[in-house]
Amino acid sequence: MRIGELVRRTGVSERSLRYYEKQGLLAAERTPGGHREYAEAAVDRVIRIQELFAAGLCSSKIAELLPCMRDGDGGPSAVATPKLVADLTEERARIDRTIADLLRSRDTLDEVIDAARG
Repeated sequence: MRIGELVRRTGVSERSLRYYEKQGLLAAERTPGGHREYAEAAVDRVIRIQELFAAGLCSSKIAELLPCMRDGDGGPSAVATPKLVADLTEERARIDRTIADLLRSRDTLDEVIDAARG
């Protein structure tokens, strides 16, 4: 599929798709006319990349992680290295800390709202 079709199916901008290619996160073949041509699996790959960015991972960490994931279901493959596991465990702990901070902030807001309501 061409880049416009991938944009339509994923909701991700052309600029982002080009960035993903530059970072080694996404691959495209080139037609004889120089147009990008993506495999059907690119849809799942782009969705997975978006999920990982939303989780707070940087592109270099995503580039390490993607080869360890299957595109179709996002499940793990058998190629994760011990270093990657350690890095991802650290990322998960960071996300847990962020969640805890957000829950404390929400609790504080609830207290202020309750006090303001009288």
